Amino acid sequence: MANTILVGAQWGDEGKGKIIDVLTEQADVVVRYAGGNNAGHTVWVGKQKYVLHLIPSGILRQRKLCVIGNGVVIDPIGLVSEIRALHKLGIKVGKNLVVSETAHVVFPYHRELDAQREVLKGKNKIGTTKRGIGPAYGDKAARVGLRMADLVDPVRLQEKLARRIAENNEVLKALGAKPLSFKAVFAEYNEAGKFLKPFVENTVVLLHQTMRRGEDILFEGAQGTFLDIDHGTYPFVTSSNTTAGGACTGSGVPPHRMDRVVGVMKAYTTRVGEGPLPTENQEISDLLHGMGREFGATTGRARRCGWFDSVATRHATMVNGIDDLAVTNLDGLDTVATIKACVAYRHGKKRYDYMPNDAEVLAACEPVYAEFEGWLTPTHQAKTWKQLPPKARAYLKAIAELTGAKLFIASVGPGRDQTIFV
Repeated sequence: MANTILVGAQWGDEGKGKIIDVLTEQADVVVRYAGGNNAGHTVWVGKQKYVLHLIPSGILRQRKLCVIGNGVVIDPIGLVSEIRALHKLGIKVGKNLVVSETAHVVFPYHRELDAQREVLKGKNKIGTTKRGIGPAYGDKAARVGLRMADLVDPVRLQEKLARRIAENNEVLKALGAKPLSFKAVFAEYNEAGKFLKPFVENTVVLLHQTMRRGEDILFEGAQGTFLDIDHGTYPFVTSSNTTAGGACTGSGVPPHRMDRVVGVMKAYTTRVGEGPLPTENQEISDLLHGMGREFGATTGRARRCGWFDSVATRHATMVNGIDDLAVTNLDGLDTVATIKACVAYRHGKKRYDYMPNDAEVLAACEPVYAEFEGWLTPTHQAKTWKQLPPKARAYLKAIAELTGAKLFIASVGPGRDQTIFV
């Protein structure tokens, strides 16, 4: 499989967890390179459902090395809980999981600041998960953050954490929030550090050693292209680089060692939280929610839903250098008689064939649609390309052509066996 970067080509929640799980069969190493436990990947193995937040999806397959890279911000309490939950489900987590010693740590004051900032924004809120991800990345950029190497050293943790809590308590008091107890936070995080210490090492050296052995690496993206801090619908974005470039900076593997980029997108469009979604449509939202679909794996929030947006996915193809497309949730459109796909935007008298960078302009854009006949027959049992209804195949070919990349996978359900390689 060579070294492959897998990215979300929309606003996240594209079904990356399932595609990662399928592709991991051909990989030796799976690397999570960005984000925190604000992301959630749902994987079904048979009738068992697994929801992963920090641990790469490769953990569900035997003899795969899983790496949490330096670009991730880690809530150690959440990570410990996730490891223990997997143990209870019979999934081994030991030497098959490695955590970067330079990954930054999320503390309670990050979560409190996240929540308070959302309150202060009022109607202009971003819609964060309030898990402290933005403030943790903020500390990283400000060069005051604590890293996993600090967490697993009790003396260093005590010294650095005392300063950070004292400083942040002043901010929290000014915002009207309750200050944190250093003693309580230190005790909890010190215990987490002891638990996680065997997993922590220099992952950059480790990954280069695996490449010298000729092993194949799958880089697991979190969130989606339009939540990228640089290339997303700013300010309604996350605080990390969710695009393909983040795989290099978030892992220490250089660009010339990357061989392929796979972009994952739904056969329609969704997003969670605030911000523009040009093709948002109440009819398709009601349909999908009524089917029990499109609720967040991390928050349980109902996702906003709309028609497929090829203007957005063309931009994602350009920014990420997407070679192959994996289209998921095709079966979600099985009962729709007329399916729409956005081919351009209109803003006043101006027509856009690309995404405007200004979120306010994008929010005011009207989609220009092409229409496709629905197939009105179940697709979830299809095992091959030829078993898909002809109209479903025509729709998939059309959205791939509009996106500008090669169709690689069509997914017709959450199961591993509901994956059609084109």
